[in-house]
Order: sequence, then structure tokens, then C-alpha cells
Amino acid sequence: MKHSMVVTDLDGTLLHRSGSLGKQDAESLQMLGDRGVLRIIATGRSLFSAHRVLGPETPIDYLVFSSGAGIVEWESQCIVQKHTMSIEQVKTAVSLLLQMDLEFMVHEPIPDNHRFQYIGTGRRNPDFIRRLDIYRDFATPATRSSFVYGDACQIVAVEPGDVKRSSYTSIAAALDSFTVIRTTSPIDGESPWIEIFPSSVSKSIAAEWLRLEHDIPAQHVLAVGNDYNDLDLLTWAHHRYVVGNAPAELKARFKSVPTNLENGFSDAVSRWLSRNHHR
Repeated sequence: MKHSMVVTDLDGTLLHRSGSLGKQDAESLQMLGDRGVLRIIATGRSLFSAHRVLGPETPIDYLVFSSGAGIVEWESQCIVQKHTMSIEQVKTAVSLLLQMDLEFMVHEPIPDNHRFQYIGTGRRNPDFIRRLDIYRDFATPATRSSFVYGDACQIVAVEPGDVKRSSYTSIAAALDSFTVIRTTSPIDGESPWIEIFPSSVSKSIAAEWLRLEHDIPAQHVLAVGNDYNDLDLLTWAHHRYVVGNAPAELKARFKSVPTNLENGFSDAVSRWLSRNHHR
């Protein structure tokens, strides 16, 4: 039976630039399992994308993917929870993004949410193009008139890295009955992404569901993150750290540890274990 729980982000927190998990951080995850700690990775990646960088040997218990839209039990690869945007919700969000003249992708429901329709503007947006290149085999172009509406997992709007003012605040205000997440592109490390989900989705909601499922006391939870899409998770957790490569705004709010390239996750785990006397 698990007595405590660690939830960590993936890109920019655990993974190195090469897309690999550092040896020391992998050993820390293994050690946590040996100590009876529930180990969870919470990522914005789809399950398909996560499998590109995490193997069956990765020492975790659960993967929270697509920012909480799905949860998979890692050993069995069984999806234990998933959330879907209704066609009405998709129409509402897409209508707004078209009105704002943004470029975006609408992802199919889990487990096929690495597939998506996309609408572009033709304006210069290198990160949008790079994401299309990565998922070219799963991307279907659309226009205002040809877009096929249906249920979806999420919608991702990609803004250029040099945008003067992100549309995030306006979108979050207009779609206040949705979960709207601000994040930084894991591709170029600077372009703003705006992710839209049903209100039942967030990393913290998924983590809380797992905490309750395993009857773990709230004060025995640690979260580690690096970006704005970890904000709700960090706010939720009783103990929390951000790695040194996090934005200054987050480091001003939360205790920080070394960067992801300097085994910051392992440092956070070590501090948590020593200060809370976990055995």
C-alpha cells in the first residue's frame, strides 16, 4: 500500500534536451517505488507522444497525459480515466479561435488524440509548422468551410514566439466554462501555446483523483514542475518545487531546485524525503 505520492512534469523537468531521462533521476524514481511512494508523471504530451520518450521499463506507476485528459496505469498500459470535449464545446471554442484569427489544432478523442485537424493562416509561425512536421502523418488540413466537427480531446492554439501580447487572457475569459492552459512550446522553448479542455481536465484534478484512489494524505504529496502548465499542480500540492529552468515568475512563487539538466527532480525528492522523514 502506498503511503505518499510524487507527481512530476516531464518535458523541461525530468527529460534532458536529448529527450532522455537522466540516470540519477531514473534512479530516484526507482528508489521512490522501493520506499512505497506512488510515482506519477503528469505531462501535456499525448499517450502516443509520451511513448516516444518513455519505455515500459520507466519506473513509474501512472502517467497523467494530455494535461489530465487521460490517466494510464503504466505497467498494464490500461487507460483508467479519460475526458472528452463535446461537439458543442468544440464548436464554441473553434468559433472563438476563428474569430481571433489564430492557428490551431483540434485533437481527436483519446486514445487517438495524436491525430488532429488543423487550420492555419499562412502567416509566419515557425513553431506551428514544426509541430505539423512532427505529426505530419496524423495531421489533416482544414478550412473554415471544410472543418469536420465532432468530439475532441483538446484544442491547441499556437502563437508565434515573437508575439507581442498572447491571446491567452482573452481566450480564458471568453471560455470561462472550459479549462484554458497557458504553456510554453516544448519544441522551440518560447512560442506560447494555449490549450483548451473541458472544465473536468487539469493535472491537479487528475492527481487528486489518484490521491483519493490510493487514500494518500494530502500532506504526503510532492509536485515538481517547470512551466505555466504546471501552475495548478504546484498550487494543489502540499509540497512543491520548480526546477531552475522555470520562468522567473514561477521561481518567485515556489521553492526552486537545480535545472532539469542538473538532476533538479532528484534534488527536490531528496529535500522532501529529508524534511518529511519518509522511510
